[in-house]
Amino acid sequence: MYPTLGDLVKSLTGIDLSFLYIFQMFGLMMAVAFLSAAYVLFKELARKEKQGLLQPIIRSTIVGTPATPFELVLNGIMGFLIGFKVIGIFFSLSIFTANPQAFVFSTQGSWIGGIAIAAFFAYSKYYEKKKQQLPEPKTESLQVYPSQLVSEIVIYAAIFGLIGAKIFDNLENPSFFLQHPIEAMISFSGLTWYGGLILAAAAIIYYCIKNKIPVIHMADAMGPTLILGYAVGRIGCQLAGDGDWGINNTAPKPASLSFLPDWMWAYKFPHNVINEGVEIPNCIGRHCYELPVAVYPTPFYEVIMCLFIFGVLWFLRKRITTAGLLFSIYLILNGIERFSIEQIRVNSQYHIFGFAPTQAEIIAVLMVLIGIAGIIWTTNRKKEMIG
Repeated sequence: MYPTLGDLVKSLTGIDLSFLYIFQMFGLMMAVAFLSAAYVLFKELARKEKQGLLQPIIRSTIVGTPATPFELVLNGIMGFLIGFKVIGIFFSLSIFTANPQAFVFSTQGSWIGGIAIAAFFAYSKYYEKKKQQLPEPKTESLQVYPSQLVSEIVIYAAIFGLIGAKIFDNLENPSFFLQHPIEAMISFSGLTWYGGLILAAAAIIYYCIKNKIPVIHMADAMGPTLILGYAVGRIGCQLAGDGDWGINNTAPKPASLSFLPDWMWAYKFPHNVINEGVEIPNCIGRHCYELPVAVYPTPFYEVIMCLFIFGVLWFLRKRITTAGLLFSIYLILNGIERFSIEQIRVNSQYHIFGFAPTQAEIIAVLMVLIGIAGIIWTTNRKKEMIG
């Protein structure tokens, strides 16, 4: 496994670049997932704008005002946090590389760096507003297309998605949360995708209503976006070995799959980022553990399945003219994918009326049912509009 970018580069090239060890592989792939999703969302919104399905919104802004105390304080706080941690890393590089996450969420850092960058950020905001200041501030109205708001939408989705992912993970593991509430909430391990999806979806719906963007067309644009982002994120799970793997797989690889590498059938996730399992003999370093029994590499399977679903949705997006239908198909395909993978995946189970489903299985079934209902509703709605 490759807990950091440095581990991956060393494995591929044999070159040991110490500064690359500060980049956590899971976090890096999450960033790539958001960037790739943002690109797909931008392309889809721009396409719908050309079709006339999405119209520009009017935003009013007051120009020519000086910087407010709130703006100066906010920029100062942002500058302090950046300077405190980033400059602190340079003076405590060995401590940071030993445990980046612990360093980021600790009180360690450079106070001088934090104060200096805070002052720079605050002055930059003051100077920027001073140059634009007018004798008499005025209100300007601007036309903004939804595709120009992608960065805002992604930020909303990222913030509320991470909050939702943590909340649902703690609901799935209540005992750990009760014993270690602070660690459970701030740790980047243990993120439940569907929890993130639900809260991010609520945030985006609110954003669309607030900005008068048709939710149904935004939903269709989000279908391919979400499944691609999920696929890329699962690459990070596979590369880092973050604990999101399958159940033990002691069965021999079928002869029909003999052409595939062994790790695609059963894998021990050596050097996994969470140090799960038993020690690897003669290994030196922070990540020297592997699973005692090989398991199904479920993140890899999900990457393949989700890329296939993305391909299907991308193919259909220009061929489906019924608003909301593409998103309904996404819900069904994604629900089927996740329900299927849960059969060989390690997860906590609930006990309901004699059944023992996982949280993801429950949500996956609901997604399929909502998707089917969506197909019926959108089809009938189009017939009524035509009639």
